[in-house]
Amino acid sequence: MDENPPPIPPIHRPNWFSRNWKWALPGGCLVVLLVGVAFVAAAFFLALGMMKQSDAYKIAVDRAQQNQAVIDALGSPICAGTFVSGSSHGEGPNGDAKLSIPLSGPKGKGTLYVEATKSAGVWQFVTLVLKIEKTGERINLNQIPRPQ
Repeated sequence: MDENPPPIPPIHRPNWFSRNWKWALPGGCLVVLLVGVAFVAAAFFLALGMMKQSDAYKIAVDRAQQNQAVIDALGSPICAGTFVSGSSHGEGPNGDAKLSIPLSGPKGKGTLYVEATKSAGVWQFVTLVLKIEKTGERINLNQIPRPQ
C-alpha cells in the first residue's frame, strides 16, 4: 500500500511588528513626540522672528541704543537679546505693540518695556522704559533730556 506522508504543517512566521513591537511602539511614540516638539519650536521661533521684524521693536531698540543714559548704564555696544516676549500687531496703518526686550552691554543688562500704538502709519510710544537689572533703576526713553 502506497501511503502519502502527512502534509507538513506550514510554519507560522510572525510578522515584522510582532517580532519588533517592544522597540517599534516606543520608537513610534518618540517620533510623534519629536515632531510635535519641532512644530511647537518652529511656531515659537517664527513668532519671535516676526516680533523682531516689527517696526515698533526696531524703533524701540534703536532709541535705546542711541540714548546716552542707556549707554552710560549698559555700556556700548548695546545688543538686543534673543527672547523677546509680548505681542505686536499691525494692520496697514494701524497697530499696537506690548513688548519686553532684553538688552545687554559690557556694563550690564536690562529689560526694555515697550507699549506703543500705530495710527496713520506713525508709532506713538506710550511706554518706553529700560529697567536696569542690577540696580532696578528705570530710564524713561520718552522723556526729553534736560540741557546741561
